[in-house]
Amino acid sequence: MPMWLEQETQIPYYMWQEQNNQLTRDFQFATFNEAFAFMTRVALIAEKMDHHPWWSNVYNQVSIKLSTHDAGDKVTEKDHKLAAAIDEILKAKA
Repeated sequence: MPMWLEQETQIPYYMWQEQNNQLTRDFQFATFNEAFAFMTRVALIAEKMDHHPWWSNVYNQVSIKLSTHDAGDKVTEKDHKLAAAIDEILKAKA
């Protein structure tokens, strides 16, 4: 059985939506451990990029919102790059 529910349901990786000057996306995993492992991987990339997401986690669900604070809380190329890197984390688990 695949580790990530997104693969089980065949949801495309490009499900980011732009709303309220943020790129947003919700994720659902099979377990809390998988959700937390995903967040840890995202945290390492975000720290390396010096671009940190707003996010929340409840059990197996993770919500991420991206915007660039230095640009007046608007979506910039930094947000698109981080979103793409997050997508790559999911693809690596395929």
